[in-house]
Amino acid sequence: MTQPINRQNSIRNDRTKARTSPVSMKWPTWQADRRSQLALGGLLILLAIGLTVAFCSYLLTGQADQSVLSNVTGAPLRESGTEMRNFLGILGAYIAHVFIFRWFGIAALGIPVILFLSGCKLVFNYEFLPLSRTTKAVLFYMTWISALAGYVVLATDSIGQGSVWCGGIGYEVNVWLYNLIGWGGIAIIGFALFVFLVFFYGITKLPSLSLPQRPVSASKPSYDNEEEDLEEDDEDDVKDFIDVKPATNGVQKPVPAPTPTVDTPEPLNGHETETKPEKVNGSGPPAKKPLTFTIADTTPIEPASEPSQPVAEAYAGPTDEVDEDALKLHGLYDPTLDLPRYQFPTIDLLTEYPENKKAQVSAEELEANKDRIVETLQNYGITIDSIKATIGPTVTLYEIIPAAGVRISKIKSLEDDIALSLAALGIRIIAPMPGQGTIGIEVPNKNREMVAMRSVMSTDKFTKSNFELPVVMGKTISNEIYVADLAKMPHLLMAGATGQGKSVGLNVLLTSLIYKKHPSQLKLILVDPKKVELTLFNKLERHFLAQLPDSDEPIITDTKKVVNTLNSLCIEMDNRYNLLKDAQCRNLKEYNAKFIQRRLNPEKGHKFLPYIVLVIDELADLMMTAGKEVEQPIARLAQLARAIGIHLVVATQRPSVNVITGLIKANFPARLSFKVTSKIDSRTILDTGGAEQLVGMGDMLFSSNSDIVRLQCPFVDTNEIEDICEFVGSQRGYDSAYNLPEFAGDDGGSVEEREVDLENRDPMFDEAARLVVNHQQGSTSLIQRRLKLGYNRAGRLIDQLEAAGIVGAFEGSKAREVLIHDISTLEEILKNMN
Repeated sequence: MTQPINRQNSIRNDRTKARTSPVSMKWPTWQADRRSQLALGGLLILLAIGLTVAFCSYLLTGQADQSVLSNVTGAPLRESGTEMRNFLGILGAYIAHVFIFRWFGIAALGIPVILFLSGCKLVFNYEFLPLSRTTKAVLFYMTWISALAGYVVLATDSIGQGSVWCGGIGYEVNVWLYNLIGWGGIAIIGFALFVFLVFFYGITKLPSLSLPQRPVSASKPSYDNEEEDLEEDDEDDVKDFIDVKPATNGVQKPVPAPTPTVDTPEPLNGHETETKPEKVNGSGPPAKKPLTFTIADTTPIEPASEPSQPVAEAYAGPTDEVDEDALKLHGLYDPTLDLPRYQFPTIDLLTEYPENKKAQVSAEELEANKDRIVETLQNYGITIDSIKATIGPTVTLYEIIPAAGVRISKIKSLEDDIALSLAALGIRIIAPMPGQGTIGIEVPNKNREMVAMRSVMSTDKFTKSNFELPVVMGKTISNEIYVADLAKMPHLLMAGATGQGKSVGLNVLLTSLIYKKHPSQLKLILVDPKKVELTLFNKLERHFLAQLPDSDEPIITDTKKVVNTLNSLCIEMDNRYNLLKDAQCRNLKEYNAKFIQRRLNPEKGHKFLPYIVLVIDELADLMMTAGKEVEQPIARLAQLARAIGIHLVVATQRPSVNVITGLIKANFPARLSFKVTSKIDSRTILDTGGAEQLVGMGDMLFSSNSDIVRLQCPFVDTNEIEDICEFVGSQRGYDSAYNLPEFAGDDGGSVEEREVDLENRDPMFDEAARLVVNHQQGSTSLIQRRLKLGYNRAGRLIDQLEAAGIVGAFEGSKAREVLIHDISTLEEILKNMN
């Protein structure tokens, strides 16, 4: 008996559940049926079109059908169908009459919109607009437009003709509002729209209207106050070329009018000290305009860096014939798998210096410098309106706004006088500040901040940088970390006197690249004629270095091998351009992206191409010994190598026109200058003065795209470089260094010893022969020095002169004997040979 009772109870419970929520149980099954979706969606679209036709027809023929629609019940309605002028007959006229005349008026046209969007979502599975949000908005606007139209109809007393526009709902709502608050109903309607907009669109802020609240003195015209407002706006809007946290307003303190001075300000955390206008009698003379002194907040701000995108997504160009099965089997090509266990250097390898090594600039020092600047300018009849001080790691920038009518050139000429009054070296005047409308005076700090390499490389601006070749340059005057992309420079020219930080700058550049790039993505060619500056990077031979196949040393220190390396790099450039041409790519990034996607066939010679960075520590020594043989390949690489990932970093201690020739300088748009000895050297490297006013020890000017930025270069010690190179060198690397293509000499032979062929003489043969006969000295060094040729080429010329019978055989350390003693005999020999 228990089983039938339990079964009856279960059946009763099932029926109860079915009665309580039949739709929720059946709707998901119906919704999953694609046929039902198409049927319902098509019906909704058809209804939308039909209602639109009926509504539009009613607006045109509603008055003619009004008499028939007044009797809408029973047989007379069906019998009068032939009298309807609506396009959809009696049904269309009746539906339109209900929705437009009785309910919403003209706003009823929103109903077909909702139906059409719902039908499209079911049929095409696509939302032209968010359906739920659009439905809510349409329903509200239908009601609100009906109410607004009802107010207009009631106000104009046009109920007979206006019922079509407002409908019964809008008219009755306004009749009720009129009986309640009279004609104030429009305020309720407007407030309803305001509330809907605030909540529907999430409006939380409204535009503020700020009005000046300061009283105007009776003796001071109104335009004085306007000028003060403009000056305050200028101070707030002063920014560097990078994003800088603006200065915050602080307490205003009075300053005596004749010689503006400022009382001791609050601690230097973004406080601003301003003067209040003094009250004067209406009969007295107008008061002198006070000086405004602002101390900017230079707390560094970490900008939000965008996440870097995978290289494989960088370009989608024309495809090549590849093995699709290999792509499906192996996936995207990963060049880092050549050294799968390679570990990037950690930040712990860099030294962390204590906080007390940061710049300490007291309020007294700022006030004293400000007073001396103002006093010096006033001694020469120059008045200023405001000063803003920005404290940097090396210098403090005082930005001044001169009074109207003051010439900038007059302030610029007082550079030495201001330096004398401040008793400081390295005063630099920037007149005007680019894009800021102020004049900058840079004054060195008494206690400088040491910018440690660890402090700048541990920031998000460097670690999360999406640059191809990120290089941390240092800190700006506003204490912002400055990171540049070597790939966009695309070549860098460095200069600086001995001991001013040039070698440290090269170490910083190389350290930045090693910390960010895998050995498969970057190769370095290091040229060190001084033989001691870059030797610490020897341990990176099997990871990051590139060299000629027959080279014995990873760091190129022999001047004789530099020419071959540069020409070999030109061959590498041409080979890469041929690969890009076959792959139909414009630059290295696009080419590697296609290769990573396995869209380039390795059997056709394609391969992953790493970036190559050539670093030359001392160009002056190469130009003295090799001359044109070095200048020509450097200029060619600088002109063409950017697109295929070869970038040059050239440094020199002598930025003279003999070293940095016009051909080299024209192709190096990015220049970096440490302190130099003269203004001529500064103009040679930067095309402007200023580098001679730097204070040394890493203080530098960086010029890129005609913008000059003053930076403090980070400091990386020799011990830190040793630890980094030891960490990388102790890991498993490649079997050998990255091999550059072998270079063939100008005469078409190999670089090895070969027989002299006089049919293919050097183009400088005739000139070398005349030089030897005129001096009666057959030495390689003479040809090398006078013709500005490299040692290898000068040696080949001596061999050709020996084969031609102009000089004798090799006699050890002695110069070769000259066999031709007069120039006329030589000319006959040259004429016969030609």
